[in-house]
Amino acid sequence: MSKYKKISHVIYYHVFHIVWTPKYRYRVLSGPLKEFVEESVRMLCEWKRVEILELNIQPDHVHIVVFVEPKLSTSNFMGILKGKTAIKIFKSFPGLKKKPYWGNHFWSRGYCSSTVGLDEEKIRKYVKYQEEQEKLYEQEQGSFDF
Repeated sequence: MSKYKKISHVIYYHVFHIVWTPKYRYRVLSGPLKEFVEESVRMLCEWKRVEILELNIQPDHVHIVVFVEPKLSTSNFMGILKGKTAIKIFKSFPGLKKKPYWGNHFWSRGYCSSTVGLDEEKIRKYVKYQEEQEKLYEQEQGSFDF
């Protein structure tokens, strides 16, 4: 029972694999912007008491495996995470806001969320090593950068 956590009257194990993308899935999450997003996500997770088990930022999407307390819903967490990071991104990288396709929204509207359950180790490895697999695939297929 060591991987379970306890608060007040609840013993829980809530691990989620969440993926979200920039608007239009543009490949902009690289270099300083990638580092900024990672730092912002880590800071916001710490603030909301969400434990990051894995975090991987690709040029066109973000993967995260998190341990979430039961009192915080996934939709509230993602609303806070995407909303706060978008505001910070546009303040720190004002050139992005000038592009006509962003408007006031950096992230696409939705996200993908799944519970991890018994396959946690497989999913954590997938998130951790996905970048290497994607690079191999792009070398074979050729990259389609904008």
